[in-house]
Amino acid sequence: MSGLPRGGERRELTAVSADGSRIHTEVYGRAGRPAVVLAHGWTCRIGFWADQIEDLAADHRVIAYDQRGHGRTALPGRGGYSAGALADDLEAVLAATLEPGEKAVLAGHSMGGMALMAAARRPAFREHAAAVLLCSTGSSRLVAEARVVPMRAGRVRTRLTRLVLGARAPLGPVTPLSRRILRYGTMGRGAAPERVARCARIVHACPRRSRVGWSHVLGGLDLDAEVRELRLPAAVLVGTADRLTPPVQARALAAALPDCAGLTELRGIGHMTPVEAPDTVTARIRELVCVHLSGRSTKGPKGAKEGAA
Repeated sequence: MSGLPRGGERRELTAVSADGSRIHTEVYGRAGRPAVVLAHGWTCRIGFWADQIEDLAADHRVIAYDQRGHGRTALPGRGGYSAGALADDLEAVLAATLEPGEKAVLAGHSMGGMALMAAARRPAFREHAAAVLLCSTGSSRLVAEARVVPMRAGRVRTRLTRLVLGARAPLGPVTPLSRRILRYGTMGRGAAPERVARCARIVHACPRRSRVGWSHVLGGLDLDAEVRELRLPAAVLVGTADRLTPPVQARALAAALPDCAGLTELRGIGHMTPVEAPDTVTARIRELVCVHLSGRSTKGPKGAKEGAA
C-alpha cells in the first residue's frame, strides 16, 4: 500500500515465527481502539485488504501481515510450507501486536482463513481471538471441489485442477489476456475492470516458488478437525460465483462450526470478495467488532443465512 488511510497512523514491525521466519507486519490506526487482524490469501499481500484498511483504520487499530513468501515477507526455507507454519506465523503476529489478554476480531481470506482454522487449538489464538470471519475459504477437498476447470466433478477434473493450480510456469507481465484469465478463475463476471487489474497486479507479483509451494499445501489440506475446535463466534462469507472455494465449501464450514455467526452468500461475486465486494466485507467485520468486541448489539438473528446482491 502507499500512503496512509484516512485519519490513521501507520507503523511497520517484524514478527518472528517459530522457525525464525520474519513476518512483515503493518499496523494502522491509533492504540486503544478495537483491534482487527487481517490475513490475506494465496498469491496476495497486505495491499489486497486496501479497502478494508482505509475504512476500518479511521476508528479501529488494523493489523495486517504478509504471509510467508508473499509481499515483503521472505520465501520460507526448506520445510517452511505447511498449515502449521501458517498457524505459527499468525501466533507470532498476534504476540507482536496485541497486549497480553487483548482481544481482536480476525478476518482471513482464502489461505488466510485457513491460517485461522489451523490455529484453532493454539494458545495465542485462543487468548486473542474474540470472533473470526472466514472469507472465501475452505477446510478440505479444495482441489476436488474447485470449479476452475469447466468439467463435471470427478477424477479427471481433479487431476486437471491440480495441474492448473500447481503450474510452475511464470505468470509474466500483466496483459489483457492474463487479466481475462484471472477474472475467469477468481472473480465474478461483473467485476469492475480496475478491480480485476488490481488483483492481477497483486497475483502476478507473487514469487513463482511461493505460488507453487503453497499450491501443494492447499492441494492436500485437511483442517476439518480444526474447524470443530474453532469454539468462538465465526462468520462465513462466500461469493456464489467463486470457482476456487465455491459455496459448497462455505456451507460445509457453517455446518461444522461450533458457533457459526452467520453464512453470507454474495450473488455473482467470485473468490476475491474483499476486492469485489469491499463494503460488504468491511461491514461484516464491523458487525463482528460491535457484537463480540465492543459489547454492542446489532440487528439480525445470529447464525442466519444471508443473501446480498
